[in-house]
Amino acid sequence: MTRVAVLGGGTAGWMAAAAFGRVLGPAGWQVTLIESDALPTVGVGEATIPPIRTFHAMLGVDEDAFLRATGGSWKLGIRFEGWRAPGEAYVHPFGEPGTEVGGLPFRAQWLRLRAAGRAERLEHYWLEARAAEAGRFARPIANGASPLSRIAYAYHFDAGRYAAFLRAHAEAQGAVRVEGTVTGAEAGPGGLAALRLSDGRRVAADLFLDCSGFASRLIGGELGSEWVDWSHWLPCNAAAAVPSAPDAAPLPLTRSIAHGAGWRWRIPLRHRTGNGLVFHVEHLSNDEACARLLASLDGPALAEPRLLSFRAGHRRRFWIGNCVGLGLASGFLEPLESTSIHLVQSGIQHLLRLLPPVGSGPAAADAARARYDRTMGAEFERLRDFLIAHYHLNRRPEPFWRARAALPPPPELAEKLALFRSGGRLFREADELFNEWSWLAVLTGQGVRPDGHDPACDAWDLDRAAERVARIGGVVDASLDHMPPHAEALARLEEFA
Repeated sequence: MTRVAVLGGGTAGWMAAAAFGRVLGPAGWQVTLIESDALPTVGVGEATIPPIRTFHAMLGVDEDAFLRATGGSWKLGIRFEGWRAPGEAYVHPFGEPGTEVGGLPFRAQWLRLRAAGRAERLEHYWLEARAAEAGRFARPIANGASPLSRIAYAYHFDAGRYAAFLRAHAEAQGAVRVEGTVTGAEAGPGGLAALRLSDGRRVAADLFLDCSGFASRLIGGELGSEWVDWSHWLPCNAAAAVPSAPDAAPLPLTRSIAHGAGWRWRIPLRHRTGNGLVFHVEHLSNDEACARLLASLDGPALAEPRLLSFRAGHRRRFWIGNCVGLGLASGFLEPLESTSIHLVQSGIQHLLRLLPPVGSGPAAADAARARYDRTMGAEFERLRDFLIAHYHLNRRPEPFWRARAALPPPPELAEKLALFRSGGRLFREADELFNEWSWLAVLTGQGVRPDGHDPACDAWDLDRAAERVARIGGVVDASLDHMPPHAEALARLEEFA
């Protein structure tokens, strides 16, 4: 029997326990999760992206039951307000717009036509964007090549309720919860041998998953994995968070609203609205941040604002010996694109794929650790660059924002921006989370206009291309009419409970 010890509950801990219990429990693996009711969890990360549906499928989660248990709603994208300049907004939707035009991706002809003044905004041709802003939602249906057959979506949910939901799921798979406070760890030949609890108990294991949040008790504290600091590129280092009364008709989108010293989020759940204000402490005090957040609410606050401190970056090594850091214990990127929970999911899935066979030698373990560290490091870097692009391309007047625009971007991002500005070319790196469509939405939304277009577009004259693209917009119009209001779709969850 192989024993797995998970340090820390919350979202990351119970995601890990549920996944290991589901995948490896039937093979005889024993999962023990240690958490203390006296230690609060961060409790944010309430907005997600579509890959979470893959994770839930692996766990065998029933979507309707999950949404009812977590107060969840559906999500079709993120609206960025004021990020390019005050008063401007765009949507980064899920999925992709249009279809091929003349054998080329839709974006190639759209960029050409947009430059010639012959096309609408990108969102006009993107069903998820139109539905998000119109407050409509439908799950995909079998309808041939219609956009209705490929609707991409994710969720908003209460992070505390989600952890409780996953706890029940994990315990049903045999995971055991131990209440207690860990005071230290015992070393062993493979790295760690056991965790010591304050009441004298010890939990021995063969594999340790550090889900202890920002404290990073094991991978950072006991094993000393160095912190790679990215605060010069992503300088926001604090947030104030508060729940408020729910919307009567919540939109299926997350709102990201820029302010003079950072940005704030608005996440609509069925039983409340999640609100937060992300900022840099040198540009805004804690008291000012809380006051601004409370003044921005669309409904009554349901609690006092809670303050969080953080810094952007990750542990240089994610897997040392027999210990793996997951979630905030391994790194942090501000939740601008709702990637916090995805990074937990990605870490779990890569780990499950790379676990060496029981009884294998040190060479197999060394190779797995090296591959895991390289894979997770690359994932953090690509997500970092995607976030930096939002800041770097702004035209806001405040000192905080002018400094972000003036800072040279990392080399890989600089190359991506140069390629897009030269003919609208976009390329997806291997295993990169955000595809060409996501980059297109953000780059054009932030005001980047390519010089020229793909020369293959000229095989179609402008009139022919414009007529084809206009038809695509018409198909989106017709598809939108078949999507019910989001509030109506949510009400059905309770009707069929």
